[in-house]
Parts: sequence; C-alpha cells; structure tokens
Amino acid sequence: MDYKEIEDLIRAIAASGATEVEIEAKDIKLIVKNSRGTQNFVAEQQQVVAQVMPMSQPAIQQVVQSVPQRQEVQVATKAELATTSEDSSRYIKVKSPMVGTFYRRANPQKPAYVNVGDEIQVGKVIGIIEAMKLFNEIESEVSGKIVKILVEDATPVEFDQPIYLVDPS
Repeated sequence: MDYKEIEDLIRAIAASGATEVEIEAKDIKLIVKNSRGTQNFVAEQQQVVAQVMPMSQPAIQQVVQSVPQRQEVQVATKAELATTSEDSSRYIKVKSPMVGTFYRRANPQKPAYVNVGDEIQVGKVIGIIEAMKLFNEIESEVSGKIVKILVEDATPVEFDQPIYLVDPS
C-alpha cells in the first residue's frame, strides 16, 4: 500500500462512521480509531497529513535558530576513559538505571543538577532520564564528590551505563 491508498482508506473509514477498524495485509498493519465522531476524525486526519509534509528551508532555519546552544561541559572521551579506568578503581561509577535520554538539568534555562567538584549526598537528584515521554529523576545512591561527567547532556544512555564518577572519600 502506498501513502495515497492509505489516505483514501482512512477517509472512507471516516465517512462510514466506524469507530475502530483494523486492517492487516502482508506488508502493513493499519489500526484506525475514532472516539470523537466523524467530523473531528477527518479534521484530525488532515492535521496529521499536514504535519507529515516537509518543512521549507526558512522554517527549518527558524527552528534551528530558536534551539538554545549547548554549554561546554567537561565530558570524558574514550581515550580519557581508558586512562581513567586505571586510576578510577577508588571511584564509584554512578550508572543509568534505565534506557532513555539523559539530561543534566530540568530544562535548558536551569543550571545543571551537579557539576564536576560538587559534593553529593544519598538521595540528591543528579539528573533526569526521559524514557517514553516520562521524565524520571535520578537520585544518588552514594555520597561523595563528582570527579568526572561521563555522558553529555541530552544524550541517549543504556541501562547500567556509567554517567558519573564519584570520589566517596
């Protein structure tokens, strides 16, 4: 099925007044749900089609210009991690408890939760991980001093990936 056929199918389903239709072919599975009535459904469907259309170059430039610039942060490179692993035996690795996107601050206008050299206590919020549109505060499970930040702000992280190095002394 191509895009035009799917669009025609959705319009036919909306015109029929059906509230839910599920269609499965060999190469596609389409589920259409309408809980607000035919008129709203057609308007919502047209709105989605409008959002899928590519943006013009000036609109893209405007969006890019409105995105705040990242601040420079001391983040470890892979080479530094290799040398750090030798002398990091006395440090505790604070690891990601889940898969998601790691943020060092609540929003771009706020300061980072922690920086290199900051003292942290058990229970202090040290970052946020966004997973499936849910923002989960990450609390420290150790007390100590932040020695190194291993992950950049707004970067995807894996489960059990080291985020910070903490000196417990």
